Amino acid sequence: MFMKEISTGDLIRVDDIEQLCSPMTETVSGRRQAGEEEQESEPYCKSDLSFPSGEALPRAWKDKAYQLTVTKTG
Repeated sequence: MFMKEISTGDLIRVDDIEQLCSPMTETVSGRRQAGEEEQESEPYCKSDLSFPSGEALPRAWKDKAYQLTVTKTG
């Protein structure tokens, strides 16, 4: 799955989608899609990523306490 690094606008190919969707991890392994050669995998902070359209990642993917917050308020 491709995500966009907010600060540079570069596309990042996420290696593990489950890692991206899990609120228990703050970083994901991915490969920057820049240049002609495959880049080495490196960690990216989820807070620095968005969907290619610019839409933010869902809160449920980033916030460990998301379900607790929803239960208390809703």
